[in-house]
Amino acid sequence: MNFCWVTLPVKDFKKSLDFYHGVLGLPITSKHDGGGMQMVMLGEEDKPKIELIFFPGNESTDFASDITVGIAVESMDLAMELLKKNNIPITRGPIAPNPNIQFVYITDPNGYEVQLVEMQKWVLPLKV
Repeated sequence: MNFCWVTLPVKDFKKSLDFYHGVLGLPITSKHDGGGMQMVMLGEEDKPKIELIFFPGNESTDFASDITVGIAVESMDLAMELLKKNNIPITRGPIAPNPNIQFVYITDPNGYEVQLVEMQKWVLPLKV
């Protein structure tokens, strides 16, 4: 089995799409608008996706409890510059539990916690 996507119900479709696509740069894979809802799949082809789904009338629902979305970044320094440029505060971090990984937490427009993570390639020690 392979992980396909995580579905996030959202309060404001435009703000959510602007955050994940416009700011974080996740590509739009597919989009649907009709039947009383809006939906978009975000992420690279053949990789796990984030599905944003909006049902008008659910704007006041608290969806965000205990959900964290993890997104890999190539450079934490560049990610933090992007956050600053877009006035997105870091809620926790940067945290570096070991030399190969560091991450920060931010909050999306719906209150979901988003973890931006930079991982270095794991280097196995050589036996001589």
